[in-house]
Amino acid sequence: MSSTISTPDALRSEFRPFRGQCWRVVESQYVIATFPLVDTLDEQARLEELLDATKPPVPRECQHLHPLLYTPFRYVPKYGSRFRRAGQREGAFYSTERVETAIAEMAFYRVLFFAESPDMKIPQGFAEYTAFAASISTDCVIDITGATDPTLAHLNDYSATQAFADLARAAGATGIRSTSVRCSNGGVVLSWLSCSVFDQTEPVMRQSWHIRVTRRGVQAVCESPRLAIQFEPTAFAADPRLAAFSWERAI
Repeated sequence: MSSTISTPDALRSEFRPFRGQCWRVVESQYVIATFPLVDTLDEQARLEELLDATKPPVPRECQHLHPLLYTPFRYVPKYGSRFRRAGQREGAFYSTERVETAIAEMAFYRVLFFAESPDMKIPQGFAEYTAFAASISTDCVIDITGATDPTLAHLNDYSATQAFADLARAAGATGIRSTSVRCSNGGVVLSWLSCSVFDQTEPVMRQSWHIRVTRRGVQAVCESPRLAIQFEPTAFAADPRLAAFSWERAI
């Protein structure tokens, strides 16, 4: 794709189809967390309803979807991300073509969290995460994996990618295919701009992962299928936000 495209009409000529699955990793959430507050299953169900009512409404076009699929379209972000501005109503469902790439992305943001919280103690144990696959069908994907403009792959300045996403949305694009800047193997990120891309209302596959930060890097382990990935401290060193991070803070 040419990095000089600057109009919605020109961008539409670059639309490509995508049919398949994508992977996303989120922190594990437990319905049982509210059980100690109630005595019966009916009370627990009612409590969950009350809690859900305090959250922003689910967009109408996403209401038929499982919460794991609609959540990125439900909340307005306080901080900007690669293809979404701070405070932007339009959603962005970040996912990857391979689960290993999603784990690399999550491992980076786990380290970034501690780097930006220098007084926080890094826990010794593993944090639990859920990796899930969603089924996608769309004809309106923009592929920028071959773009030569370096600003579209900047590590921490998202101004160019946010502007590109605004252009993509104006053109009617439903997704952006890009190269992960966190995965050393050059994995592919799939950023979905519309919940219309899901052709199944629920995740089609799930995996349980455990991730921890240690002095020797980040360790990620999957229970089933059995997988283990080690990210060395140098894996994410290029990002200036981690420049002052001390791996010695971890066990």
